[in-house]
Amino acid sequence: MDTLLPGILTSASLGALIGLIRQWSELSEDPAGRDDFGGVRTYTLWAMVGCIAAYASAASSPLLLPVALAALATQQVMARQAGQPAGNTRFAAFIIAVLVGALVAWEERQAAVLVAGVAMVILASKKPLHDWMRRFTEQDIRATLQFVAITGVILPLVPDRTFGPWGGFNPYATWMMVILISGLGFVGYVAMRLLGTRAGILVTSLLGGLASSTATTLAFSRRSREVPEWSGHFAFAVVAACTVMVPRVVLAIAVVSPALALRVAPAFALMTVPAVLYGVIWWRRRAGSSAPAELPLHNPLGLATSIKFALLYAIIAFLIKVITTLEWNASLLPLSFVSGLTDMDAISLSLANSREAGSVGLETAGFAVTLAAVANAVMKAVLALTLGSPAMRRPVAVVLGLTAAVGAAALWLLH
Repeated sequence: MDTLLPGILTSASLGALIGLIRQWSELSEDPAGRDDFGGVRTYTLWAMVGCIAAYASAASSPLLLPVALAALATQQVMARQAGQPAGNTRFAAFIIAVLVGALVAWEERQAAVLVAGVAMVILASKKPLHDWMRRFTEQDIRATLQFVAITGVILPLVPDRTFGPWGGFNPYATWMMVILISGLGFVGYVAMRLLGTRAGILVTSLLGGLASSTATTLAFSRRSREVPEWSGHFAFAVVAACTVMVPRVVLAIAVVSPALALRVAPAFALMTVPAVLYGVIWWRRRAGSSAPAELPLHNPLGLATSIKFALLYAIIAFLIKVITTLEWNASLLPLSFVSGLTDMDAISLSLANSREAGSVGLETAGFAVTLAAVANAVMKAVLALTLGSPAMRRPVAVVLGLTAAVGAAALWLLH
């Protein structure tokens, strides 16, 4: 009884919130419409039924919760036969309310709050989702299906084990790079469709900096050749992604080795200065200017380019595996430089773990991580120079070149 009474109160509160959102959604869409769709009172009662039935099922009557769910289903069938509203969304929402009450009774209150919150978001999104779906084009559907195919269909079929000499090739890791690069293009496409071109590019660059600034540089460089008039925006997006990458790497290192994070933080902070200065200058110049012609949207996945880059990534990963296996890395620095060309996370976290294990000194680990960051900046500058439009090459190459130069100077000044 001591747990049942608070559970009933919690269930009633969560059910009332679901009913409130449901009632608000229906009335906001059709203020003069029907009022028998189920609202605050109905959902509150069903959530209480779920809590009481689950409590009783666990205590003495195992069939009570199934009977409650069957009663709900029967009531919905009878309502449909009588011509009353009994849509699929309404039925699913009622079941969610009952199960939320059951979760509370089973002491799974965090899960109950999460389920109720997700249900409220979905119920409140009816009109925006309908409006968005009406704007869907054949290209949107095709891009979505292709992305689902390369992630949900192909990825589970790719073996997650090593092949070849010294186990240097992992098909799963390589295909994950294809998904990452293609996924950034898809996320950017969706963001631009929802938020508009300028905001969509900025959001994509920030997300890309959190995922992979190298992949973001590749995607935007390729796009700048297709739409040269947007090269300035793409250059700013690349610089923004590279700037976001820096604190992300430092935070990742700090989780494993706070001492190493403090060691590299000054050098990394200096390396962001060229990008920050460029971002401020670009933003001020563009603040009052009009945007170029609307950016044409097309298939965002770019699988051919993504696969080429993934193969390059696989080759470098193989070389790193060979160097490690044959113990050619008596000096850690060449390995750090080569690894930093494609990915900062792997070498940074490896060095952080080695530092905590005592196998690598703090000064050596800090020097190696900074060297990897310099290599990463050089690689992204090369991508922009070789793949970007002329208008994009200049600013990105200058900013990333200065970033690499500052990092190289920091190697000697701070280590």
